[in-house]
Amino acid sequence: MTVKAPFRGSITALVTPFRDGAFDEDAYRALIEWQIDSGTHGLSPTGTTGESPTLSHAEHRRVIDTCVRQAAGRVPVIAGTGSNNTAEAVELSRYAESVGADGLLVVAPYYNKPSQEGLYLHYRAINDAVGIPIILYNIPPRSVVDISVDTMKRLYELKNVAGVKDATGNLARTAQQREALGPDFIQLSGEDLTAVAVMALGGHGCISVTSNIAPKLCADMQDACLSNDFARALKINDRLSPLHQALFMEPNPAGPKYALGVLGKIKEELRSPMLKASARLHDPIRAALSHAGLLVDA
Repeated sequence: MTVKAPFRGSITALVTPFRDGAFDEDAYRALIEWQIDSGTHGLSPTGTTGESPTLSHAEHRRVIDTCVRQAAGRVPVIAGTGSNNTAEAVELSRYAESVGADGLLVVAPYYNKPSQEGLYLHYRAINDAVGIPIILYNIPPRSVVDISVDTMKRLYELKNVAGVKDATGNLARTAQQREALGPDFIQLSGEDLTAVAVMALGGHGCISVTSNIAPKLCADMQDACLSNDFARALKINDRLSPLHQALFMEPNPAGPKYALGVLGKIKEELRSPMLKASARLHDPIRAALSHAGLLVDA
């Protein structure tokens, strides 16, 4: 089976900036420009990091549309369109395709715990409704269900399913999925701390949270991996490792939004029930920013 999409490298799981409770479109556009100028290989709006659970349907569509228009074809946009309601996921996916998204990131249905057959039929319905690549998002810590390797193999036979964002935390899955589905099945790390390891096992990139804050370093690290220069990739990862960890000391995206606020990129504002980073997180994030060379006065 041939590759269905060119998704590779450092793909940023974009935060959604807010100002006084509303989507801050100007800050979002500026953030996207900074990402592209820094070498980011792709953008993924309206995922968990983008606070999609607290976006209205109208806001969700607006954020996707804004991202696509601002990227303007310079890098691919993989829009988060998942839901635990199949009809809703189909609707969002059709919308993303209609405004020019290059691909869809579709999380495994959460909370209602479908069977493997239910997962297959859910993704098949989305596949049949669109004509652009679909990246499965397997994150059992959040969705409870795990898309099995066998189910992925069935899904990969569908015309649009192109790969997976793997946030299982189990590196063996990368090897198992490569063996079962072949080297063209796109495997993207869903955890920054595993990004280099996934690449060493035959992965294609990372949908990254850290790249919100360190886009150039994350892009350089992925470029090194794609060039099989893992010595260089590890050196960059050594700079980033404290940041990977500090950003997740509290529920995402508290850490990333605090860090972006420190860098002057966005206003630090989240929507309930998510909270801003507590004071205990400030020093570790500032120290990690300094360690990475991103905050010289820390």
